[in-house]
Amino acid sequence: MKWYVVHTYASQEFKIKEAITRRIQGNDLEDKIGQILIPTQKTFHIRDGKKVEREKKLFNSYIILEADLTPEIYTLIVGLPGVTHFLGSGKKPQPLTEHEVNKLLGIADRDKDAKQEYAFISGDMVKITSGPFSDFDGVIEKISDDKQKMTIKVTVFGRVTPVEVKADQVEIL
Repeated sequence: MKWYVVHTYASQEFKIKEAITRRIQGNDLEDKIGQILIPTQKTFHIRDGKKVEREKKLFNSYIILEADLTPEIYTLIVGLPGVTHFLGSGKKPQPLTEHEVNKLLGIADRDKDAKQEYAFISGDMVKITSGPFSDFDGVIEKISDDKQKMTIKVTVFGRVTPVEVKADQVEIL
């Protein structure tokens, strides 16, 4: 089985995932489809003085699908309402590389394991949601060992300035 990316209409990802699993259940096609991923990330922000958890899709309008892509499976998936196409050149779907799959699975696993720990990595674009630098966008430069504080590079008056904030004061863009 290989991993493929399916493009969908906006906000239809979960409906299409459900439709695929319903269509293949009890079929001889059931063993041709593996996992169906919609990568999401938990973000926290402070709203009215309370910490609010929000789940944000990493790739809007995309589903990552593990499948043995036979013509029957291709037709079944492309024929679903809300599915536009597989990513690839022309009508030939392009499977993801092993490196891309490992990166996607790492993101999914990191989010499942992160209950109280925040799922940020250096280089993530974030928005500061509270404190003196609220509404500033920046890039995470460094994260503390306990993952509760981070240094973010923000641009203030045309200069890049490192700012230290708590992890619950930012959300991923």
